[in-house]
Amino acid sequence: MLITLLLFTLGWSASRGLFPFRSDQAPAPSGQPPFYLPVFYSLGRYWVIAEADNASRPTATPRPTLTPTHTVTPPPSPTATATKPPSPTATPTPSPTPTPTPTPWPTPDGVIRQVRVPILMYHHIAVPPPGANAIERDLSVTPQDFEAQLQWLAQNGYTSIRLYDLVYALAQGRPLPEKPVIFTFDDGYRDAYENAFPLLQKYGFTGTFFVLTEFMDQNLPQYLSWSQAEEMSAAGMDIEPHTKTHPDLRWRDRDFLIWQILGSAQTVEAHIGRFPRLFAYPSGHYDANVLQVVHEIGLWGAVTTQQGTIHTSDSLYELRRVRIRHSDTLYTFALKLSWDF
Repeated sequence: MLITLLLFTLGWSASRGLFPFRSDQAPAPSGQPPFYLPVFYSLGRYWVIAEADNASRPTATPRPTLTPTHTVTPPPSPTATATKPPSPTATPTPSPTPTPTPTPWPTPDGVIRQVRVPILMYHHIAVPPPGANAIERDLSVTPQDFEAQLQWLAQNGYTSIRLYDLVYALAQGRPLPEKPVIFTFDDGYRDAYENAFPLLQKYGFTGTFFVLTEFMDQNLPQYLSWSQAEEMSAAGMDIEPHTKTHPDLRWRDRDFLIWQILGSAQTVEAHIGRFPRLFAYPSGHYDANVLQVVHEIGLWGAVTTQQGTIHTSDSLYELRRVRIRHSDTLYTFALKLSWDF
């Protein structure tokens, strides 16, 4: 308490000018009372901090206001620029497989015509196998005899035509060569491909092959395969239906006839690429119902086993043929070509 009182007294005396605490203190300007700061105690010494001392102290340099530094914004993820795809290399377009041009329907012009064309009828072009029965031998013409017949025809000026040419000649009067001849082969035996086909090509002739489609579908070894038939067709031969299974078509119901006749034609179309327009009656058997179905499904003509070389425009579905037998010699062959009935 005593010490506090003493300090207060000394402070008051100094503030009244009783004694200066500092000799270098400048007098107060005239007209203004001196101003003294309070006395502070520090480390056992006394001092008065004058206004001038405050002024002489280095002024704290104001800290610059912090300008927010530029926030490093991460660069935006590169937007996926649509890269221009390389120009496609022009791949040559494969040439389309040519679609067979359909032959127009030979609309009859109303004129009754008659032409003479031998339509030769063959079955096997092969040597009869050992033990062959009389029918098998009769239906077989050896490759040697067949080639002799082709040679004779070529030497005597005959020209091979298609059955389609005959139909157009009868229906519309299209001209035919001076000595036309047509080759037909029934049942579609394998030897037709192995023997008849190459010999026809050798002499520049064409042929019509009436096939049994069900037996071909079953890949029976004695009949043509579809690949063989397709090869023959591509070479200019005609592949036409002969029913599916070679039944007697007489006295059959309509559904059975459509299945055998139209069904076999559609099967040929599926493999050859065109709808066939000609037909051969199995064993030459047919009746009025068969003739009606053949006409209704869009066939243009059909061949029989009736013998002859004369055809008329009103008998396109009953065309005659010339049967060539195993027993025929070159002389009898030539004689049949001269038939006039």
